[in-house]
Amino acid sequence: MENLVVNGHQTQPKVIAPQRLAATPLRPQTVVPELAPNVDVGGPAQPLLMVRNLAKYFPLKRTSWLDAALGRAPDAVRAVDALSFEILKGETLGVVGESGCGKSTTSRLMMALQRPTAGEIIFDGELVGSRALPLKAYRRQVQMVFQDSYASLNPRASIEDSIAFPLRVHGIDRRTATARAHDLLDAVGLHPAQFARRFPHQLSGGQRQRINIARALALKPRLVILDEPVSALDKSVEAQVLNLLVDLKSQFGLTYMFISHDLNVVQYIADRILVMYLGKPAEIGDARDVFDDPAHPYTAALLASRPTARRRRSQSGDAHVAAMAHTQVPTGTAPLRGDPPNPINPPSGCVFRTRCAHAEDVCAVTVPPLTPVTAVDVARLGAPSAASAAPGRASLRTDMPAHLAACLRQLPQSGHSAAPPPKPAAAVAPTTVHAVDEVTQ
Repeated sequence: MENLVVNGHQTQPKVIAPQRLAATPLRPQTVVPELAPNVDVGGPAQPLLMVRNLAKYFPLKRTSWLDAALGRAPDAVRAVDALSFEILKGETLGVVGESGCGKSTTSRLMMALQRPTAGEIIFDGELVGSRALPLKAYRRQVQMVFQDSYASLNPRASIEDSIAFPLRVHGIDRRTATARAHDLLDAVGLHPAQFARRFPHQLSGGQRQRINIARALALKPRLVILDEPVSALDKSVEAQVLNLLVDLKSQFGLTYMFISHDLNVVQYIADRILVMYLGKPAEIGDARDVFDDPAHPYTAALLASRPTARRRRSQSGDAHVAAMAHTQVPTGTAPLRGDPPNPINPPSGCVFRTRCAHAEDVCAVTVPPLTPVTAVDVARLGAPSAASAAPGRASLRTDMPAHLAACLRQLPQSGHSAAPPPKPAAAVAPTTVHAVDEVTQ
């Protein structure tokens, strides 16, 4: 051992004997929390989500003390008014309508992002917001993909952090949440090694929308609300995202509510269609029934106005571009007249009467309820049609009409000139009357 020189003197270095480290007890391993599996409470026959008389009014000004004393309600925008529908388990419900008809407001009400003015939302038999189904438990089972893919992502968070954030909120540790985020990136077609540490501004619009879809699937929801998910994408990217949604629905057993103004997209992906006009339901039914035989004049006008590249031959034999994509749409269907009414002061009776070519005086005084379209619907009460029985489509319930429309032309004895005749009397009635006549004679 060499001597050390300190201030000109050689010194012997000190030898420090090694000390035995005391054995420290190991910490008990913590159990990593996992998401509890979602339980199907009511079974396949019970609708996954039911909306009952949902309404949302946006007041234009605060109620003054004088209006409150006199019981006068302030003017308000009726974004959603008396809306009722159901979403069946395993189906894709398409919601269509013009801009301003209340589609996006309905989706925000269903996500509890806005408080409804009236009505209730029931999820798998439980009232949303009640003690049996608090909002946190409800939102874990219902997720949403917004229209603006850039604004719905945090620009300061990486992609993997954005996808893992919902898991962290529900108590999942960072490592497990990150691993789940990487798995979801793979599921939506993005390689984790390439995209996990990127930020939203480094991605294209289609890639950002895939990230939003992956984030919506992080909590393993049962219902995914898609608010115009492909409206801002190119047609080639739009087709890829639509096919991805179809694959994810089959892979994870999802139920979709697909909101769009593009009827061709909705026809491709939806099992049933809900047509909205001025915050109210105009028509709801199986996708093939609604597109092939629309029962509401508004639905027929929407179908007649969509662009198409299909051709048909006229009587003269010359090929021309068809004005309507479906030959089942009545040829006398008039286009929509004028603009939609003011939602602050909607028309009385049928809200569509001011633009309807079939409007009569009775339409101004009677609010049309959702009515079964044909006697076949009344008899079968929702038996699956050919469209619903096709591969990949959800099976409709057997205790609800398959095709409903809010039009007085479909309501027997409504007073409209085109209303169907009243229902025939029971079969036993003529026999009873005939027996009485014989006794009288």
